[in-house]
Amino acid sequence: MTTTAPDLITVEQFFAPPARIDARISPDGTTVAYLAPWRDRLNVFVRDLDGDWPETDSPDDPAARRLTSDDHRSIDMFSWSPDSRHLLHLQDTDGDENHHLMRVDPARPDEPAVDLTPFPGVRVLGTQFCADRPASAFVQLNARRPDLIDLHEIDLDTGRSTVLAESPGDVTGWLRTPTGRILSFGLAEDGTHLLSEWTGGTARPVSSFSGLDHPFGVLPCVPTPDGAGLWIGTPRGSDRTRLARLDLDTGEQNGVDSHPVFDLDAQRPTADPRFAPPLIVHPATGELLGARYLGTRQVVHALDPHFAEVLPRLAELSDGDLAHVSCDDAGLRWVVDFTHDRDHRVTWFYDHATGTARRLFRPHPHLDPARLAPVTPVTVRSRDGLDLPCHLTLPVGVEPRDLPTVVLLHGGPWYRDSWGYDPEVQLLAARGYAVLQVNFRGSTGYGKAFTQAAIGEFAGRMHDDVIDALDWAVEQGCTDPGRVAIYGCSYGGYAALVGAAFTPDRFAAAISYTGMSDLTDLTRSVVPFARKAVRNSYGRYIGDPDDPAQEADMLARSPISRVDDISAPVLLIHGANDVRVHRRNADRVAEALRARGAEVEYLLNEREGHWFVNPDSNIELYRTLERFLARHLGGHASRED
Repeated sequence: MTTTAPDLITVEQFFAPPARIDARISPDGTTVAYLAPWRDRLNVFVRDLDGDWPETDSPDDPAARRLTSDDHRSIDMFSWSPDSRHLLHLQDTDGDENHHLMRVDPARPDEPAVDLTPFPGVRVLGTQFCADRPASAFVQLNARRPDLIDLHEIDLDTGRSTVLAESPGDVTGWLRTPTGRILSFGLAEDGTHLLSEWTGGTARPVSSFSGLDHPFGVLPCVPTPDGAGLWIGTPRGSDRTRLARLDLDTGEQNGVDSHPVFDLDAQRPTADPRFAPPLIVHPATGELLGARYLGTRQVVHALDPHFAEVLPRLAELSDGDLAHVSCDDAGLRWVVDFTHDRDHRVTWFYDHATGTARRLFRPHPHLDPARLAPVTPVTVRSRDGLDLPCHLTLPVGVEPRDLPTVVLLHGGPWYRDSWGYDPEVQLLAARGYAVLQVNFRGSTGYGKAFTQAAIGEFAGRMHDDVIDALDWAVEQGCTDPGRVAIYGCSYGGYAALVGAAFTPDRFAAAISYTGMSDLTDLTRSVVPFARKAVRNSYGRYIGDPDDPAQEADMLARSPISRVDDISAPVLLIHGANDVRVHRRNADRVAEALRARGAEVEYLLNEREGHWFVNPDSNIELYRTLERFLARHLGGHASRED
């Protein structure tokens, strides 16, 4: 039964754009760039660091200078050029992920953004700055052919693009060192990653890396300032990913830093750039300042004497985990924010010269942390003896007994949930649901053995892990077994459909947000430039659809093959422009369920892709979701307009 409550935090309050977010200090230390709303879309703004910072920007505030004017699609990624003269951001078209590199000039806020990669259908696949060429960006593009990645140098002043290296067909990525050395990663037939140095169009082998241990390549991979090496994450000879230095002349690896229990936090920020990178690097010198490790909470190791003095002062500013870090060229002026489960990305300025600090802003000043729900890490033992790291979030002010529960599963599956703020978790808890997030086998960040335990286990032991965690929540008494929904995005959407189709007696409702229903369709639809790169992920973990025996197994593990077993109501959510999971994965499920009169609701957004970006898209999504869950689990919902 649906119930309404007048004092609910609204969907709009959770999913409207933040007042400000993603602040970055300029390398010269005078200006802060950040994202803020304009016409309900996030755009790039700048303010003088030393000026006043009211709680929110107002349209008539001359101190807040808007540099972009995109009223169609929110901007979510930007960076300063090394000389502080330009700000660069990425933008695609309605979620097609063909990102263009755009430039704006803080000194000329009224001039429109300049497209530095004005090539239709082409995607920016990586952008790098080098200290020896501060007026350039080194950009990986598939402009020559959709399946080939080349390295370009783009002059930030003129926009002129020069091809530095062309892929012969097997390159999956490029790097340039601060001394001008050109490096490539390729992929052998067996999935081994091959690192080479290019001179005069000729490749010299440097080193190789196990594709089993590095499903998405060597992460992180950052050139050292002297151009002679790379800082890399490696689990070689260990279960845990640690930090090493690779010598580019000899190919030898030498340990730099490690944590006795935690992995270097490498894969998560690569999959989702909203998270801070695993290595903290000086913006001017390129020197390594610190490394991040992530378990139940984050641990940062200072690897530079100066940063060792700064780090404890930053840590004093919040009881959260240090997230994004930016500093001026002198390493004295710092702008940082923090991961927190109830007070998201609060942003501070710290002056190391004076030892003083001041809060610049809270991204969501209208949200009271006291009304939000604590996120509690828990560990559940799987039926075959694996420890499954999970997170349980319970509604505030409600006895934690026999609650309607949402099992919320992350995407990837080469990803992980972690302690922190998630607006959809808080929305669900505010509606009266217990929220159980499960880091099932295959999740990254818990050692390579835990990740590799998922090989061949889609809809198998990976799903058993979800059921084992749900059984634990029922045994704890917090979950009513008759009122459980399963929900997720991308792989999590697939897992939700698996739950509904393979264990229909366990779930009262299922929600798939851009989830794949057919594993053969997923693997056959990979965009051209990424087909080689997924050999160690899709190929190794899911299978090869061109092999008849493997194709049959993949179909058997696909919800579309068991859609007739689905008995619970289903909500499907998809972006029409999704290039990772084609919309036909949702279309076919909707058609099959409707054909036999089963209950299905389908929200298709024509202006979004794999993830919904625009605030109005997310507000529509979560209004639909809260009403669906309220009908089938009995939680609260916002009052109808």
